[in-house]
Formats: sequence, C-alpha cells, structure tokens
Amino acid sequence: MITLAACALCSLLVWLVLLGGHGMFWCTDTRLDPDDSRARGGAEPPGGWPAVTVIVPARDEAEMLPHSLPSLLGQHYPGSLRVVLVDDASDDGTGDVARTLGRHPDAQVPLTVITSQPRPAGWVGKVWALEQGMRTVPPDVDWLLFTDADIAHGPDSVTRLVSHATSRGLDLTSLMAVLRTENRWERIIIPAFVYFFAQLYPFRRANRPDARTSAAAGGCVLLRRAALERAGGLAAISGAVIDDCSLAGAIKRTGGRTWLGLADRGPRGVRSVRPYPQLADLWKMVARSAYTQLRHSPALLVGTVVGLISAYLIPPLAAVAGLAGLAAGVGGGAAAVAAGAGISAWVVMTVTYLPMVRYYRQPLFVVLTLPAVAVLYVLMTLDSARAHRRGHGAAWKGRAYSAPDPGGVNSGGVNSGGVA
Repeated sequence: MITLAACALCSLLVWLVLLGGHGMFWCTDTRLDPDDSRARGGAEPPGGWPAVTVIVPARDEAEMLPHSLPSLLGQHYPGSLRVVLVDDASDDGTGDVARTLGRHPDAQVPLTVITSQPRPAGWVGKVWALEQGMRTVPPDVDWLLFTDADIAHGPDSVTRLVSHATSRGLDLTSLMAVLRTENRWERIIIPAFVYFFAQLYPFRRANRPDARTSAAAGGCVLLRRAALERAGGLAAISGAVIDDCSLAGAIKRTGGRTWLGLADRGPRGVRSVRPYPQLADLWKMVARSAYTQLRHSPALLVGTVVGLISAYLIPPLAAVAGLAGLAAGVGGGAAAVAAGAGISAWVVMTVTYLPMVRYYRQPLFVVLTLPAVAVLYVLMTLDSARAHRRGHGAAWKGRAYSAPDPGGVNSGGVNSGGVA
C-alpha cells in the first residue's frame, strides 16, 4: 500500500504538470478562426488569390471516392484551382470511379487522373504518389493541397486554408480531420486517438516557430511550394512512413512556419468518411505506425508502456485499492494517501479529456473509459513492435515497410486513412 500510495502521488504530480503546462495539449481551441473575415473568404489575400493544385493519392479507394472527391470538385474558390488524383496501383477501379465523378455536371473544378508509375526503391507509396502528382503541377502554381482520398471538405475549405496561411505567413497549414464516431468502437477509441496525439505533440507548441516539436495531419496539408523546394522536395521524406510530420519537420528545419489545428465540426469542416466497423480495423490503424512513431527504439517502447501505465492505470487502481483498504481497516495512512492521490489524479485526467470528448460530441460517460483505452493502446503499441520484430513493419493496403522511418526526432503523425 505504501508503494501504491507513492506511485499515486507521482501520478498526481505528473497530471498537475500536464494540466498547467505541456503546451496546454488538452485544449481543443486551436482551429481556423470562424470570426476572422479572411477565414470566411471575406477578404482577398495581398496579391490576389493564388493558384492552388490539390493532389490526392488514392490506392484502392473506389468505395471512398464518391463520398469525398465531389467535395473537392465542388469547391468555391475565387482563384485558380485544379485537382490531380494519383491512382496508386489500385485493383478496384479507383481511377475509373474518379474519372466518372470528374464528368459529373456538379463538378466545377477540373480533375486530372494519372496512373502511378512503379515505385522506386527507397520511396513509400503515398509519398511517391504525391511526388508524381507534383510533377504535373505547372510552374506558376504556388500552393499545393495534399489531401487523402477519404477526406471530405466543406465547400469553402480551400478558401479558408489559403486565407489562414497567407494572412499569417505560414508555409504549411494542416487540419486534423474530424474522424468518424458512429459506432461503439469509434466513439470510444477515436477521441482518445486524437487526445493521445495531442499529448505527444501539443498543437500550440508545435505551432511555435522556435519549438523543436513539429506536427501535421496528413489528411489535409496546405503547403507553400517554395517552402517544399527549399526543404529538398518530397525526396527529403521519400522513405518516411509517417510522412505528415516528417514533412512538417523538414519545412520547419529550413526556416518555414507550420501550423496544425483541429478541423471545425459541421458542414464547413474537414472530415474523414472512412468507417472503422470493428475493433480490429481501429487496431490496424494505430498499430501500423505506433512503433515507427517510437523510432523503432526498444527503450522508447519500454518508456511509453511504463508511462501509459503510470499515468492512466495507477490513478484508478490506487483509488479503488485505497478505498478498499480504508473500508477494511487496513493500510492506515498509506491507504488514505493512495485513495486521495488516486482520486485526485483521476479527476485531473478526466478534466483534461473532457474537451476532446465534447469536441467529438460524445456522451460524458466516455471520459471514464480513458484508462481502459490506454490499456488498448499499450497492447496496440506492443503489437506494432512485435510486427516489426517479425519483419513486417508498418503495413497498409498490401504494402509493408520494415526499414526505420527517416523522419527524425519529433517526427510522428496521424493519418486518417491515407496511403502508406
């Protein structure tokens, strides 16, 4: 009981630090400003609306495209805009579906569909698909929007992103799409998925030019072309399995300014249309890159597992054991300390999780599931490490990568369903 009380006190101290510091990771207010006239497309950027090319890498996405691609082809953007979809060796007719959607009467934005060439050694699939899309972009296009094939955009999404980036002098602007929370497992796991990522890479800290931390969400990345070229182009991250934050890190290391925020909910936002019907689907989403985020380091793996257990499991265990000890009249003062510290740490933990649960509009009882979801994440991370040890590495849609990710320190990412 004395040991448990000491652990509970340490956990409480950690949560108090996380509550008041660590970039205020638990806040959900880092978003495009809805009250800014520029964000609503009400003011033209200096020099006029720049030309933008949207590049969509798509591998076996025939089922998703009817729910996502029309939102890009129907964009209300005052400047020049075109969409390039790269069919990345699909077997399900992805390219044909895209061409059909591009010919729909409601499609206002020109669409070009190209077929991916064989992937060179050292390139991961998504980055190679983006590179091929890049090669079709005319020299006079200054801005690029990388977006996944399962991401649907509000009608003024491009306008808002360009306005935000140009008015703030940003080189990379990324939105973490609102993920689906329609079935039981999605409702329990998805808010924690985004919460854990924000804890690892606090948005406010990552958005500071002087901070070493860099982060992006690969589902929606608006990028200044000159900044990408200054960073060495996509070849600089050719082998990055976690491509989004590797890209943000490359831009930041070469003097660029980056920004990551949560997408707005509702019709004006950016959202993923990919369903995760079963726990196994969510498990694959997390496990495919969890060990890569830890740079394939056994030491970081051990530290992560210990950290998750200490932060998320010790508080409820200490609370229950301490209260049980007090009820049974055993443990004395240690039981009281364990109960008090455990309950306090659990309350602080719950307070930090509440904004994300409210952002995803879930019932309040979901906040109580966080310790259990943390256990699942421990198991998913261990499974990711096991797969790497067996030579499978990160895997997505029939491709596996066992080589270490070259993204470097502070490289990690969230893909809502992109092509790896």
